Amino acid sequence: MDTPEEARFCPECGCALAGGPSSAGVRKVVTIVFCDLCESTALAERLDAEAFRGVLAKYFRSMSDVIKRHEGAVEKFIGDAVMAVFGVPAMREDDALRAVRAAAGLRVALAEVNE
Repeated sequence: MDTPEEARFCPECGCALAGGPSSAGVRKVVTIVFCDLCESTALAERLDAEAFRGVLAKYFRSMSDVIKRHEGAVEKFIGDAVMAVFGVPAMREDDALRAVRAAAGLRVALAEVNE
């Protein structure tokens, strides 16, 4: 079977053809912000499990709100930490500045959660 010149995939098996656009060649500069609770193990030992879960939920919600307000994306929650990325999916010229402002905002929000 003849494959059209502009085809990106094989019409028989569906495999990608060489020479087509590849996401492997895309390179982006991103900024990552990582926020971790200090001494959370000690806090978990002092609190009832449900109370600790409630504290973490409030913490995650508060941190996520700050990150989203600065147009970052929460990439994942890892234990008691939050990992956010700026520059994905859309890159902006001021992503690094947004990340720094978000980090400052995270400190303020955490002080409020601590109260």
